[in-house]
Amino acid sequence: MDNIFLWIAITLGAMVGLVSVVGIVSIYLERKISAFMQDRLGPMEVGFGSLVNAIAGKEVLREGRIGLAQSLADGLKLLQKEDIIPDGADKFLFKLAPMIVFAGTFSTFAALPLAEYFIPADVNIGLFYILAISSFGVSGILMAGWSSNNKWGLLGSLRSTAQMVSYEIPVGVSLVSIVMLTGTLSMKGIVVAQEGWFWNWHLFGAVGHHGLIGFVLLPMMVINFIAYFIGSLAETNRAPFDIPEAESELVAGYHTEYTGMRFAIFFLAEYGAIFVGNAIAVALFLGGWYSGIPAIDQANIPGIAPLVFILKTFVLIFVVMWIRWTLPRLRVDQLMTLCWKYLIPFTLFTFFSVAIYKVFIV
Repeated sequence: MDNIFLWIAITLGAMVGLVSVVGIVSIYLERKISAFMQDRLGPMEVGFGSLVNAIAGKEVLREGRIGLAQSLADGLKLLQKEDIIPDGADKFLFKLAPMIVFAGTFSTFAALPLAEYFIPADVNIGLFYILAISSFGVSGILMAGWSSNNKWGLLGSLRSTAQMVSYEIPVGVSLVSIVMLTGTLSMKGIVVAQEGWFWNWHLFGAVGHHGLIGFVLLPMMVINFIAYFIGSLAETNRAPFDIPEAESELVAGYHTEYTGMRFAIFFLAEYGAIFVGNAIAVALFLGGWYSGIPAIDQANIPGIAPLVFILKTFVLIFVVMWIRWTLPRLRVDQLMTLCWKYLIPFTLFTFFSVAIYKVFIV
């Protein structure tokens, strides 16, 4: 029994550490990438030495670094800010909402297959678990908008709810096609099915396992991947799908009235959701922890599997940030048209195509 509690404590500690590191690194990358896109330098002044001096009450000197400690400094700043609750707000729900949103994101990390030997919860319905738990955050977002007693917050939460519920359909259908192809809901099983050279990855139709007939799947899998990627952007409210947070219309959306660490929790949950969304894409379409070169995978280099998985994930995160600082925001009607007129029909087409492939060809 003691060993079980010890294992749970170690697992939770590792997950908390992973979520924290993901948030800190993602926020830093966001700032640097946005600065690069806008011909700026981004965070430059706050190094770890200056951060230590500031905590110790000493004079903060310019270090000329690249701002690696900026995210930590922002976290310390938010910890010191006043926690304001608006008059007329439902205090209990107002406090509970960010916790629910964060819990929904945090819980999904348990089923991410970072490596064959490092899956906190290797359950046989891992993909179903992630989809179910990730949608839990919708309740928290709606709760945040309603409980704040702010019309902009309520409108932002309603927009976000409609957007997330709509785009869960193409995301779910695109992933079900992978489940049908592999015959398992286990995240580990789906990744293991892509072992070997990179052309065994589902994005390329798993040609290595299915032979030349696998090329029939190639366009279907590419469509599925694109539909999933676009859907994950919309579900995390990232540009060009950041309509729930449109500054010119809704101030800051459903977290307009939030300050201090509750505000920070929303953003930590957002960047955690971005990591999870792209990690699922890596696991289901891009070979997971396999590098695509058998010699590397079979070399038994310590730590290479989770490193490959995380590097692939951050490459996709870079693309997400690149898109944010490149494309303008869509209108609400354009957002829904893209989902209901294009993504859902395309993913349904690929779903039935994969079903026909499994029944009549394989």
